This record gives sequence, C-alpha cells and structure tokens, in this order.
Amino acid sequence: MGMTTMAIRITDDISLDEREIEESFVRSSGPGGQNVNKLSTAVQLRFDVRRSPSLPNDVAIRLMRIAGKRMTKDGVLVLVAQNQRTQERNRAEAMERLVALIQEAAVRPTPRRATKPTKASREKRLEGKKARAAIKGMRRAKPGWD
Repeated sequence: MGMTTMAIRITDDISLDEREIEESFVRSSGPGGQNVNKLSTAVQLRFDVRRSPSLPNDVAIRLMRIAGKRMTKDGVLVLVAQNQRTQERNRAEAMERLVALIQEAAVRPTPRRATKPTKASREKRLEGKKARAAIKGMRRAKPGWD
C-alpha cells in the first residue's frame, strides 16, 4: 500500500501536492528553558514556487513578488515558524502562512482603467496655469525701471 499524498487545498482551483513542500526541523533561536537545546521545535518549510506544477503562472509570479526576502535566488519560498512550543504547532503555523501567502497571490489585481479628464478638470488646470503665468509676469522687472 503506497502512502496516499494529501492535497492541500488553497483556493477553489488551486491545491498543492504535499510532496511539493519540504520541511526540516531545526532548533529555535531565542530564549527557552532547560529543554531548548534538545528539541528541534522550529520548522523550516521550503516550497519551490518556480517549479511548482500546481500554481498557475500568474499566481507564481505574484507569489514571488509578495514573498520578497523570503524567496531564495532559485525561486524557493522559505518560511520559518518558531513561535509555538511544539513541532506540531509550528508545522501548522508554517502551513497556514504558506496557504495565506498563496491565497493572497491568487487574487488577480483589478486592472486600472484609463479615464479621460473631465472638461471641468481640464479647464481648471488651464486656469491654474494662467494664474501662475500672471504672477510670474508681475515679477518680471519692467525695462528701464532702475
């Protein structure tokens, strides 16, 4: 019996195969009790955005932009979760953050529609230019005005 792989559902049309996510457990940084040096509770989650078959191209591109410094040079998203006390809870937190990031990336930005300036706004602009020109004209010294 092969192990059934879980699909992680992100939006109605996007889900990841859990094999696309690589987890490693490391010791948390920061303070802790006597147990801190023995337990690897922090989880580092790696997800290869660039090679993921599950993400539509535009989503992958937006995800890389949103992820910012959490992206490696070769297009791998790295999330570290270490705020929880247990490995399980950190794992869950890292997964949630990954899902949230991809959900954010899955939203298509509304394209900006160009609009024509209104007649009033064009006239207002010209009025402003005329007024400014008049002020500057006044400043100019009249010839033979020593």
